[in-house]
Amino acid sequence: MSYPPGSKSLPHRHAASAFIYAYVLSGAIRSQVGDDPAQVFRTGEGFYETPGSHHRVSENASDTEPASLLAVFVVDSKDGALTIPDKDAAPR
Repeated sequence: MSYPPGSKSLPHRHAASAFIYAYVLSGAIRSQVGDDPAQVFRTGEGFYETPGSHHRVSENASDTEPASLLAVFVVDSKDGALTIPDKDAAPR
């Protein structure tokens, strides 16, 4: 996933069975999963999301530099959509 400077994803959940490992390829990504505090992950660092987690914040931590992230999904093939935006989330 590529994040131009200052960009972000809408708050979302993933498929109910999805275990996700994310690895920052370049730049810095700010992430908040569940009720944990937001953290900034830099190139070479990673984090994970357990099934049923709520990904509240996923954004480029920089307003001037691009960032990229590799997300590996382990998911039951019976699940439909991999990413489900929050119903009350408005595009940013």
